[in-house]
Amino acid sequence: MKYIILSATFLLAVCSSRLFAQNKHFTENGNITFEKTINMYALFEKQITKDNESFLRPAFDSYKKTQKQFKVLKSTLAFGNNKTMFTPIEPETNTGGFFSDSPMANQVNTVFTDLTTNAVINQKKVFEETFLVKDSTRKINWKITSETREIAGYTCRRANALVLDSIYVVAFYTDEIAVSGGPELFSGLPGMILGVALPHENITWFATKVTDIPVDEKALIPPKKGKLVNNKSLNTTLSSVMKNWGEYAQIYLKAFSL
Repeated sequence: MKYIILSATFLLAVCSSRLFAQNKHFTENGNITFEKTINMYALFEKQITKDNESFLRPAFDSYKKTQKQFKVLKSTLAFGNNKTMFTPIEPETNTGGFFSDSPMANQVNTVFTDLTTNAVINQKKVFEETFLVKDSTRKINWKITSETREIAGYTCRRANALVLDSIYVVAFYTDEIAVSGGPELFSGLPGMILGVALPHENITWFATKVTDIPVDEKALIPPKKGKLVNNKSLNTTLSSVMKNWGEYAQIYLKAFSL
């Protein structure tokens, strides 16, 4: 009798699991609202060196008296037909004081990604000039962990990686959205990335809302305006322009490469 009861319990559990899997809804089209949060105090602090602290330290102290520590910027990610379109939302007012012009403290990328062909078209603002960067999706060697957290109502699993050889990235993705995309140029996980943190850069992107609706094809049209380049030629151009910028060159090159 005990054996019969155990067998029946096991079969019931298996059937229930299969039924749940069959009824589980996987989103393939929709819109995601993201918030990019920048720790402005930490970014500013990193600019201070022994060579400039005599004037930057007082400027930083004054900055903290008038400006908030965290700057928050919004963006949207439309997705459908295995394509994504990441679009920054321009803030109504310029926040962050004179330091707000830093590319790390802004959103310079408008990114179309075709995940089927691994193609990216990125409209990138570099100071007063606009580039149209056509290249392949960034190859990221993600290491998936067992850690999970809830983001915008979805259970997400953590993955870690390095991008640009040295920038540590923590991402959280959900397999309930069956698209391997994410904000900005982050992609390549078995589901949609709803959270990204660059701990050493003091920047995060987290989804605040996911809307599961059909997406108009017009929302997935790639940007067309800008000087046509690829990642390699853009890096060469920027390196040439900034060759006399000293220690600031690497800071700006990193920001424009993300």
